[in-house]
Amino acid sequence: MVLLFVRAPQRGTVKTRLQPVIGEEGALDIYRCFILDILDTLRTANLTIRIFFSPTDSREEITDWLGHVFDYTPQTGESLGERMENAFVQMFSEGTEKAVLIGSDIPDLPASIFYEAFAALDANDAVIGPATDGGYYLIGFRNNTFMPEIFRGIKWSSGSVFRITMDIFEAHGCRPHVLPIWNDLDTGDDLRHFFLRNRRSDFAISRTMSYLNTIAEKLIGHG
Repeated sequence: MVLLFVRAPQRGTVKTRLQPVIGEEGALDIYRCFILDILDTLRTANLTIRIFFSPTDSREEITDWLGHVFDYTPQTGESLGERMENAFVQMFSEGTEKAVLIGSDIPDLPASIFYEAFAALDANDAVIGPATDGGYYLIGFRNNTFMPEIFRGIKWSSGSVFRITMDIFEAHGCRPHVLPIWNDLDTGDDLRHFFLRNRRSDFAISRTMSYLNTIAEKLIGHG
């Protein structure tokens, strides 16, 4: 089961750190592309998906956008850590055997990473994917190895999230499988490098890249 964290596509509330480069409307447009590209990858890979959405009162807005083919659950909790912990608790209480959680900042993450993550959980208690900014883009557990402590006492959106998380794993005697490092997309520089890197990749035909091609002059010129 893939747990995908999604925020309602509301102008001014998504991808706020990209707004100085591409504006509020551009940030909203690119966010929609991110989500749709991730869902395309997951569905093509035949992976089961549960969408955890926020705010909690945005179910109708989310389903009007993404359709009724997915299962939806509101995110609950004050901090990001609480929301992630509660998402795993929800899924494991329903009997899910293996789950990995991702956010919306990795539109070019290939199916091979998800296959590796789930395969790793057959032999490891946990799996984690480090991001280039010091955070992580994916984390997963088996039902019987879930560690809620991994989401507690962490300063989120800092450059030390991955390191501190690994320290918590070690303190509990757990050695997670570590996936390849990946770039998540938070800043204008992230987006610019992503665009230049993917112009000749398999991801070049994606919604995200198609949109970035329409603003390429603004994107590259801003650098």
